Amino acid sequence: MFVIIGPTASGKTAKAVALARATSAEIISADSRQIYRGMDLGTGKDLEEYGEVPYHLIDICPAGYKYNLHEYLRDYREARALIDSRGHETVLCGGTGLYVESVLNGVQLPPVPRDEALRERLAGKSLDELTTLLKQYKTLRNNSDIDTPARATRALEIAVYYHEHPHLASLTRPHPIADAIVIGTAIDRDTRRRRISDRLRSRLAAGMVDEVRALLATGISPDDLIYYGLEYKYLTLHVLGKLSYDEMFTRLETAIHQFAKRQMTWFRGMERRGHHIHWFPFDMSDDDFVAAALALRETQDR
Repeated sequence: MFVIIGPTASGKTAKAVALARATSAEIISADSRQIYRGMDLGTGKDLEEYGEVPYHLIDICPAGYKYNLHEYLRDYREARALIDSRGHETVLCGGTGLYVESVLNGVQLPPVPRDEALRERLAGKSLDELTTLLKQYKTLRNNSDIDTPARATRALEIAVYYHEHPHLASLTRPHPIADAIVIGTAIDRDTRRRRISDRLRSRLAAGMVDEVRALLATGISPDDLIYYGLEYKYLTLHVLGKLSYDEMFTRLETAIHQFAKRQMTWFRGMERRGHHIHWFPFDMSDDDFVAAALALRETQDR
């Protein structure tokens, strides 16, 4: 299996599509927000890039739903089994490091129910307070997946559940995938920042504010959109009149730059934790990218 990762705006989807075309593969997305229907511009789905290449785990949940890692790993396994049954290869592609690394580690997670009593005790606590509490239960690699109080509360709910059910620990131990070839799209900081800013302007011009207005008009609560962070947090605040357009743009641009930095921190951490990532220049031609990827597989197969 090929795994294509990289920070936001590094062109990983186009490279994954080129590789899938060359190998008659299907793509499984590893993006924690592209699973939601109607959240298109803000999550950068760019579905036109896929063309005839089949893709999975995009547009599988209604906006407003709180999807989690347990569900992702379940859905990944189902998608992978379907692709295998067709005799096709799989290309896993995305920038959500937690999802990618959990797949590579072969992690299985039991479902964790809501704990209303715990949620009531945590209600009103700040993000910093929740993060401090969470550190009592686990080592945080970075804060990319607990960037709102709602997400931090859910993370605490899961951590407390595992703490109270220690017999589940054996189920969460890694069983690494042996044949995965992980390729990262390498992009320098300045170019990444420029591409992020250019893409943000482009998506705003394409109607990203209207997308958020439309989601709110369907009855999704502002808090549920803010839960998703980044574009949906700041655009919702703008639509609600709490941020001017210029304030929204400046704060969102900064937040996306910080997010891309956290993504790279996660990927570097993956390398320290034993996952070898082959870094290819983001601006390689598709043909050169495919040739280099297939050469890696030939080397692995020897």
